Amino acid sequence: MTNPETLEQDKLRFPTIDAGVRIGHVHLKVADLQRALDFYCGVLGFELTTSRPGAAFISAGGYHHHIGLNTWESRGGSPPPPGSTGLYHTAILYPTRRLLADALRRLIVAKIPLEGASDHGVSEALYLRDPDDNGVELYWDRPKESWPQRPDGGLRMFTNPLDLRDLLAELDKPAP
Repeated sequence: MTNPETLEQDKLRFPTIDAGVRIGHVHLKVADLQRALDFYCGVLGFELTTSRPGAAFISAGGYHHHIGLNTWESRGGSPPPPGSTGLYHTAILYPTRRLLADALRRLIVAKIPLEGASDHGVSEALYLRDPDDNGVELYWDRPKESWPQRPDGGLRMFTNPLDLRDLLAELDKPAP
């Protein structure tokens, strides 16, 4: 078990990662490639950038890929059983609240149920499952200057219910 003293010593040996580092993509094992593409491209709106036997690579905005999908080890497979380790969810960041509202509209039209919808103070998020039972979070971040803070100045995140009607009302406002 790591104790706070060990963490402080590790910080001296291993400085924190550079702030410019980003997670470039996630690669998911799926049971049925077409079914996964129908969800990620057909419902969520990602674009197929390239494919090869047993794999497809999709993106938003022309990037080489944000999500890789493959059946190399999982064709026809089943999700991991509850209580096992693995990916909790893939979080897809939308640049605006309006685009998150559009994602919600797409889910409603496709009759894809939500597992949850939360206001975290720093962000608003929708939680669901893809066809292979992988967790998916769709969210947008509020502007950093509006993030809630504790009295000591630290970040104060929370989990409150998200008002879905209010989110969908973004679509009725004039586009910026």
